Amino acid sequence: MLHLQLRVPDGRLDRVVALLTGDDTVTNVAVFPDGYRKPPGALVLADVAREGANPVVAALRALDLHHDGSIMLSEPGTLFSDATAAAEEAAPGEPDDGIVWDIVENRVRKDSRLTWSYLSFLVLATLIAGAGRLLDQPILIVGAMVVGPEFSPVAAICLALARPRLALLPAAVRTLVLGFAIAIAIATPLWWIGYVSGLVSAQDAATGELTEFIIKPDAWSFVIALLAGIAGVLSLTASKSGPLVGVFISVTTVPAVGTIALCLGTGVWSEVGGAAVQLGVNVLGMLVAGTATLWVQRAVWSRVHRGARAGAF
Repeated sequence: MLHLQLRVPDGRLDRVVALLTGDDTVTNVAVFPDGYRKPPGALVLADVAREGANPVVAALRALDLHHDGSIMLSEPGTLFSDATAAAEEAAPGEPDDGIVWDIVENRVRKDSRLTWSYLSFLVLATLIAGAGRLLDQPILIVGAMVVGPEFSPVAAICLALARPRLALLPAAVRTLVLGFAIAIAIATPLWWIGYVSGLVSAQDAATGELTEFIIKPDAWSFVIALLAGIAGVLSLTASKSGPLVGVFISVTTVPAVGTIALCLGTGVWSEVGGAAVQLGVNVLGMLVAGTATLWVQRAVWSRVHRGARAGAF
């Protein structure tokens, strides 16, 4: 179940209440006519089945409630009620499979911004990955994969293409491209300082059998990126963070960026191209699979909701 909190301006309260009380997937409707003081408006509370939230939110948007009032969706921790169980039974599909597109869009929009925290995590991940390649330590490569935040803008691009929500595209592309560029621009001179001071050698940067996969992309690189893209999008739409860790340590994006910076800083030009191709292959695979997965989910749930509405008449 999702908890719905609305600020309803004057003149629309009756229509909002009729909308909520007339939907079998909505329950626990409470109305406080003068519940808001700044800005003024009625406070309406309700619980809606996750699987039925999209049509309800769309209907509220059609009343311009997101412009003149406010719509807030939240997930309650634990809820015991026969009424909510009945509302979930009335909704199509299973609760865990329900996708609330507004929640997904809000999450990727927020997480894909080019912020200081995003850049900090990406730069740290790039440096850890470079150290992993230098020392030929896969455990450091895995650590860098977990720290890297780059899947957020990838997911935003997928959503922008699949929904479509093209307004998301420029910011997400900028975050992805500039993030990698800035991380390389910061890490490269640090590795160069280590190189000229004798702490890092070109030979160490160019050797390492355990991490050689970073500079040698193949067909499996693309296949794994496809699978990771599917898993990442499913994790995002299901609001389950656990599988995302598996996505982070499956794709070779941050390791490739870290290797590029290391090789540029130590003058190992021969490995820059392989790492760059590895980066491109992984990003492309995630974009293709993520966009296709979201498109399929959108098509399936649109058909489910149309069938549910047709069955109600």
